[in-house]
Amino acid sequence: MLPTGLRLLKSEDINYKNMATRTRSGVQQMTSATSHRWTQKTTGKKRTHHCSECGKGFNKQSALQEHQCVHHREKLYQCSECGKSFNQQSNLQRHQRIHTGEKPYQCSECEMCFRDRGTLKIHQRIHTGEKPYQCSECGRSFNQQSPLQRHQRIHTEQNPYHCSECGICFRDQGTLKKHQRIHTGEKPYSCSECGKSFNQQGNFQRHQRIHTGEKPYQCSECGMCFRDRGTLQKHLRIHTGEKPYHCLECGKSFNQQSHLQRHERIHTGEKPFHCSDCGICFRDNDTLKKHQRIHTGEKPYYCSDCGRSFNIQGNLQQHQRVHTGEKPYYCSECRHSFRHLSTLKTHKCTKREKAQKV
Repeated sequence: MLPTGLRLLKSEDINYKNMATRTRSGVQQMTSATSHRWTQKTTGKKRTHHCSECGKGFNKQSALQEHQCVHHREKLYQCSECGKSFNQQSNLQRHQRIHTGEKPYQCSECEMCFRDRGTLKIHQRIHTGEKPYQCSECGRSFNQQSPLQRHQRIHTEQNPYHCSECGICFRDQGTLKKHQRIHTGEKPYSCSECGKSFNQQGNFQRHQRIHTGEKPYQCSECGMCFRDRGTLQKHLRIHTGEKPYHCLECGKSFNQQSHLQRHERIHTGEKPFHCSDCGICFRDNDTLKKHQRIHTGEKPYYCSDCGRSFNIQGNLQQHQRVHTGEKPYYCSECRHSFRHLSTLKTHKCTKREKAQKV
């Protein structure tokens, strides 16, 4: 029996949507009011209990003790080598492999070894071609999440990491840190073989291959091997004929940017490389180095047949034709062959002079 004035509602009489809205509104009001009352209670109370680890203050000893458990858990597993702490034993074990050099996870495809299973899985995507992280804007795929996040900033034009020295902005903190070494002069990667230092790990790893002789990048066209991917990509343009760098002055094209820059100095007359011994200036560093061997007497190119040495590689190659008998330069008129291009040119001039006299 219902009290007077009340009736039992049927399900069709109830507007659930409005009811849910009113309920949410009521909860929000209650939460806001509760929060306000709690703030009124706690505001003004002195936080006399401070954490010795982080300095955070609490108004109750019990709250401080509860907070300190966080630090205790963080420092449960400590590295005896460097003192770094971890909240899980597995994280400590993974970290310790930095000190021991242990790399127990091996790739079955290329036999490269890694400190942890996660890094191995990421590496294996190179072989499988798996790229599970896709950009929703342009559809480009990546094999790691962090490169996707960096890439997405292209669409948002977000460069949140700012160099305080020169003002250049970067999409990620790692690139900013690498850049800042230009200003600080920091070179944290040192070669144990020759002592040379580098400001980037990639440059250091590439350099080490000089000592190991490792050339992991192979050309699928001719089989030539290279120490780094960049050099392989430049080499591949020989086969494809691609010349993406164009001179705006004369339209000549080049397969490497450095070759274009060197060529452009013909038009500008710029010779920025200066010999400290005689003052002669050159358009590129390679020509300066060759020139400086005149002053130093250095002859780094040796003939394996007779032991004769040369200061320029081209001169050695020309000399070796004496031993091989190779004569690669042919006269199109009389089919005479010559070891040197200069000799062929002289031969052609002589023929022209004789023809004019007749």
